[in-house]
Amino acid sequence: MSVVPSKAVHRSKAKGESLWSRIVANRYCYLALLPMFVFLILFSYYPPLLALFRSFFDWNGAQSIFMGIGNYLELFKDKIFLKSVANVAKLSVFRILAINAMSLLVAELLFNLKSDRARRCYQVAFLIPMVVPTIVSLFLWQFIYDGQFGLLNALLSALGLEHLQHAWLGETGTALRALMFVGCPWIVGTNTLIYLAGLQGISESVIESAVLEGCTIFKRFWKIDLPMILGQVRLLLILSLITEVQSYEMQFVLTNGGPGTATMVPGLHMYQVAFSYGRLGYACAIGMAIFAITLILTWLNMKYIRPNVDV
Repeated sequence: MSVVPSKAVHRSKAKGESLWSRIVANRYCYLALLPMFVFLILFSYYPPLLALFRSFFDWNGAQSIFMGIGNYLELFKDKIFLKSVANVAKLSVFRILAINAMSLLVAELLFNLKSDRARRCYQVAFLIPMVVPTIVSLFLWQFIYDGQFGLLNALLSALGLEHLQHAWLGETGTALRALMFVGCPWIVGTNTLIYLAGLQGISESVIESAVLEGCTIFKRFWKIDLPMILGQVRLLLILSLITEVQSYEMQFVLTNGGPGTATMVPGLHMYQVAFSYGRLGYACAIGMAIFAITLILTWLNMKYIRPNVDV
């Protein structure tokens, strides 16, 4: 039985027909999409383009003086910004590896469960922490690291390890490392479910063949599981990278970038420059620098981590 295409579809595929003619022919579809495009341009594209424009000005919200690339040149002389870049690099490397490694480990354990019911229960259990607001979790970690009444120091005291006690967030030598361990054991529910979905997409015949050939679970992970879910690995590495480079909520709540600049990150520095010192133009330049760093690292990720479906 043949299906006759509608007149609108037929017209839209006619050879030599102009773009405007196809838009007119499908005008009701485009009208339905118009609100989405308006909000997308207004809230997603206009703010960063305005920030790019303002980054070339000494702008304080009231008056604006053109500076060319002066704000960008200042970035290379700004010791606080350079320190913040080094801090975010250390934090990002550690936390991205920890979060994705632990989430992948949990996904692999769930995948190898024999009971479907137990697997579903564990999936729900790992998603429950996501309903807790991030700010609540950060205040909890603030209590854990408190130098006088914190849970960590109390635990060390109970174990007779008083010599290891610190004002964890108040000392230059421990503050950044303390932030690295916020969220320990770093199991993120969405990451775990994405990895689990990738593992469940592996053909059962491939896994059965590996079992028949005497492949151990560790060898199967390196030779079969990991290569087959590289697409999910790349996606989550990109998302984790964007989150770690751009976010500053953890530093804002726990240390405010201190002590000194020990835990300063570019996002928090941008916030302070804009709203504490009123240098909105320079803050826009910092924002563009964060965007450039994120874009370059994302490109490198996509270039060198390629999914491989050949097993």
